[in-house]
Amino acid sequence: MKRIIALSAVAFLSTAAFASSTMETKFAALMEKMEQMEKRELAQQKKIDVLTSKMENMQTGVVVTTPNAKNPEIELLKKKLAKIEKKQAKHTKNISAVKKMAAKDNIKFSLDFRNTVEMLDYEDKLNDLHASNNSLLTSRLYLKMAASPMDGLIFSGKLAIYSTWGSHLYVDDAPLKNWSGSSKPSDTVMRVKEAYFVYTQDVGDVPVSLSIGRRPATNGFLANYRENEPTAGSPAGHITNMEVDALMLQFNLDDYVTGAYTKLVYGRAHSGETNNVYSAGADQTPWGPYAKEDSDLEDENVDFALILGDAYNDGQYQLMYQYAHIFDTKGLSTADAAAYQAWKDGGEIGTAPFNGKKGAAGVADLASLSLKIDGIGDEINDFLDDTTVFVSGAYTNYNAKSGHTLMGSSDGGSKSGQSIWLGVIIPDGLTDKGRFGFEYNHGSQYWTPMTWAEDTAIGSKIAVRGDAYEAYWNFDLFGVKYLPSQIRYTYVQHDYTPNINCAGWVTPTEADIVAQNLRFAVTYRY
Repeated sequence: MKRIIALSAVAFLSTAAFASSTMETKFAALMEKMEQMEKRELAQQKKIDVLTSKMENMQTGVVVTTPNAKNPEIELLKKKLAKIEKKQAKHTKNISAVKKMAAKDNIKFSLDFRNTVEMLDYEDKLNDLHASNNSLLTSRLYLKMAASPMDGLIFSGKLAIYSTWGSHLYVDDAPLKNWSGSSKPSDTVMRVKEAYFVYTQDVGDVPVSLSIGRRPATNGFLANYRENEPTAGSPAGHITNMEVDALMLQFNLDDYVTGAYTKLVYGRAHSGETNNVYSAGADQTPWGPYAKEDSDLEDENVDFALILGDAYNDGQYQLMYQYAHIFDTKGLSTADAAAYQAWKDGGEIGTAPFNGKKGAAGVADLASLSLKIDGIGDEINDFLDDTTVFVSGAYTNYNAKSGHTLMGSSDGGSKSGQSIWLGVIIPDGLTDKGRFGFEYNHGSQYWTPMTWAEDTAIGSKIAVRGDAYEAYWNFDLFGVKYLPSQIRYTYVQHDYTPNINCAGWVTPTEADIVAQNLRFAVTYRY
């Protein structure tokens, strides 16, 4: 009974811990309780071993005179042994239950809690405008989870709260979409950032993986360094940094080319013209939930397909490629675009003269090729061994359909953009694992990647139409590996309309805007 009561108390503490500010204390008590149970189980097992050995020794020296004769001492030991084994079985069951509550059996949890102080400054030189914020304070909490109930099957998830201090609840800014909801600071609402499973099985000699869910599609290849992340997300950060739901097939080709693999991905970024159960029908009539209306708004589903992977990766040299195609990308009809431009040219203030439904205007194609080198040369010296350099080139093309325009193209025309991204990460020479990083980005007038979720307060610097310069210092605060920290400075010169929201329907025109961001960040990661 005492153990049952104790287990109930532990279960209550485990549940309450998720809603309590004293979570660490209660979790520690839970783990201590489990360790005590395991010690008692070990003691019980020792008793069983002693009794069993004693019985075997007694049976060896007993001479049985009649077929039904029984040794009283042995029978007594058998009863004691049965009683102890019964207690141990119950005790083992209790320990198993506690382990599950303590996330030691079926699911593993980890934390990433980051706090930042940021200083922002903007200057529009053509229009003599200025804006700044000397103390943007943010907190970001990731609750990570992982489970593997069997070989070849895993689940991974990440819940996120990313807020500005003193923010309003339920922030509904227009640019804050599903693809960046937990990657941009807003409110204290917890959102799903990642949730997917991966099942792997050999098909012939090739391991094949199937995955469905919300992808690890932010802070991808190369972008993880500037975010002080130990590992990169799945896609190439040069053209993709967004939270997406998709299906993925991966083919491991390492038997043919060192470190090679290919992924095929198909997903949806926007559900077009679909009503939920509370707003079925344009006139609020109670029919047609989750179905498309028959109208001329052209608000189609925005789906995308990708092929990406490593062409080669031996641990020192890694060459990654990615190609993406967006179906029915958003844009304007030529009539709406003309009315909008006339409204802008007139200098009027108010609502733009189109319905805001940026309909299916055409398709987009994006591609990148990125090379990373971890360690310069072959053991020349420690500094070069710990140096990382990378170079990446990327291309985007937005192709409007008849009657529509994308980025100011002619009716049914197209616009293309290019970008280059260079970076070097070197030992800081001050700490054991600290690194200095330096990066440069250049983008042309019509360069437009899918980097909505890039975590830079002044917008996506990777998507710059102009030049961006960045320097950062990644180090462990007080030398504690659980406190990774960063000081980062970003300078962006926009030569054309800032591409901070990666909007394919906006016409990039000449600009002279400087944006600067200084960030101090400290993270608790365990």
